[in-house]
Amino acid sequence: MQWRRRHCCPIKMTWTIKRSLFRTHVAGLLSLALLFTLLLFLSHQEWLPGRSGPRDTPVTYTIRGLGSPEGDANQSSSLRSLWKETGYGASKPLLNLSSQQAEGTPAIRQTWGNETVAGGVGFVRLFLLGTGKSLDAFLQSSIEEESRVYHDIIQQDYQDTYYNLTTKTLMGMNWVATYCPKVSYVMKTDSDMFVNTEYLVQKLLKPELPPKRRYFTGYLMRGFAPNRNKESKWYMPPEVYPSERYPIFCSGTGYVFSGDLAELIYQASLSIRRLHLEDVYVGICLAKLRIDPTPPPNEFLFNHWRVSYSSCKYSHLITSHQFHPKELMKIWNHLQSNKHNACINTAKEKNSRHRKFHGHRAP
Repeated sequence: MQWRRRHCCPIKMTWTIKRSLFRTHVAGLLSLALLFTLLLFLSHQEWLPGRSGPRDTPVTYTIRGLGSPEGDANQSSSLRSLWKETGYGASKPLLNLSSQQAEGTPAIRQTWGNETVAGGVGFVRLFLLGTGKSLDAFLQSSIEEESRVYHDIIQQDYQDTYYNLTTKTLMGMNWVATYCPKVSYVMKTDSDMFVNTEYLVQKLLKPELPPKRRYFTGYLMRGFAPNRNKESKWYMPPEVYPSERYPIFCSGTGYVFSGDLAELIYQASLSIRRLHLEDVYVGICLAKLRIDPTPPPNEFLFNHWRVSYSSCKYSHLITSHQFHPKELMKIWNHLQSNKHNACINTAKEKNSRHRKFHGHRAP
């Protein structure tokens, strides 16, 4: 696999901030921000006093700093200083997003992020977002308008760059711990992923059982060494991370954890030097907490690569990587129309192709 050759973590991601209401006007500004997705799976959820749920506020959720949502200035300043010590951050260029990638957010809302697809289990879809170096006022107002319509955007005032993905993840952890402290499970995933939400609920979360505690799972990455090649995107300086091996971590393309871990991971991060490799960093926090990621019931449930499509395979996995929004829509619709007999139809298709092949063979 590519990662094993490079001894690096899987942070080759595509992030989007598509606003379906303003796609034409904002296409040229898309390089200003990146995005990933959280799914909060609710089971007998009890919200904080005075709050009936995370969707009541009709504007973009803006967290000022990495402390409490009200913004603990000292804590935020301390964390930013910690981040600067790593040598990464604002000096790095933003990723450029194409107009095609900008279609990702509405595609997620219509497919695996739609609240109707989880088999009766309630969940909340959230998009995490930062800012650019000079966020355009019209773009910001468009984001806020989209939030008023969909109520699924969380934004914080850090620069949304590749090297700040760890900051983005911790923002999500802090938000969950603050506003959804009794949520059953959380899934963090990228916006270019296919997620079989219904199979995730049935196969992994099993809502008929009591929620697990201190539980973290996904595609397990074991025995990976830091990449010491200074020309590499995944370069890890020895002075930042001197150890010869990373602890076990789960691919950042998509992992699931119990709700109680959001607070634990966030608190652990306050005393751990920040690394730009988000999934590695979360693994380091788990190691400090002495929590080992749990292997999924099937090693093929979570995939950090693109799995070739068949309705049978996709009805029995949770994640597949690197999807263009139009591809996601097409595959999702096909799978939904075949999910009750996915493997039967796949077998028929194979037999049909087999007969055609033999029918054109030379005598």
